[in-house]
Order: sequence, then structure tokens, then C-alpha cells
Amino acid sequence: MAFAACHSTGDAAEDLAQEVLILLHEKYSHVDRLEELVPLSLQIARFKIMSLRRKSQRRGEYTQVSVTDIQLPDLEADPAALVERKQMLERLTRAVGELGERCRELLRLKLQGKSFGEIQQRMGAQSINTVYTWDHRCRKHLLELMGGDWEPEKK
Repeated sequence: MAFAACHSTGDAAEDLAQEVLILLHEKYSHVDRLEELVPLSLQIARFKIMSLRRKSQRRGEYTQVSVTDIQLPDLEADPAALVERKQMLERLTRAVGELGERCRELLRLKLQGKSFGEIQQRMGAQSINTVYTWDHRCRKHLLELMGGDWEPEKK
């Protein structure tokens, strides 16, 4: 038990010592002299320790991090982030309201997940490049209406 405890953790050492004793009892019951039994038990223990180490390395247990050491992010938004998000939503709502009808329709279709080809058909554009141009101009105009930046000014 002491040899196993020096080369492994506490719980594993007890299990390892029991496995060695069981193996000695089952396979080596014919060995009864202490001079032969001690070196044999140490050799079996050494083989079992090496097997345990190989197994834990295969499982990635050497590189595991304790659950208590992992820093998890706080999934609840802090009050400052909630206020910023609310302000951004108000700015965006106000800016979208000031957009022209075509831009609002284009944004609505994009938010519904429509492809540019589908938007072209729905809006009756001659070319898909026309829809790309509309999209670019609408986003640029929306950005201008929001003050030239998607993020609010830092104070």
C-alpha cells in the first residue's frame, strides 16, 4: 500500500493494492516465501501503476482542469450592458423609422432571411446587382441616421 501511495493518488493506491493482493491470491498462490512474495508484489504494483498512468494519459486526465478552477462567464447581463442595449435599440428604431419605404422593405425582407435573389423578385428589381446597391446605400444611410457609428459615443 505504501509503495502504491508513493506513486499514485490515495484512492487509486488503495484500489491498486487490492488488485495486487487479488492477483497474488489468484495467480500466484503457489508462492509462499516472503523473499519471493515481496519483490513479486512490488513488480505487479509497478506494472499496474504504469498501466494506470497510460490509461489516464489516453483519457486526457493529466490535462484536465478542476471544475472549481474554471472561470465561467456570468450569463446574466450587467445593468450597464442592458442600458447600452436599450439605448442602441432606441437609436436603431428611430433611425429605421426615418428610412425610406424601399429601405425599410429591404431590411424587413433581409430580417426574414430572404436571399438577395428572392428580394430581387419581391421588389421587382431588374438585376441582383441593383439589390446589392440598394442594400449598400440603405445600410450607409441607416448608419448616418444613427450618428455615423453603430456603437453609441463613449463618454
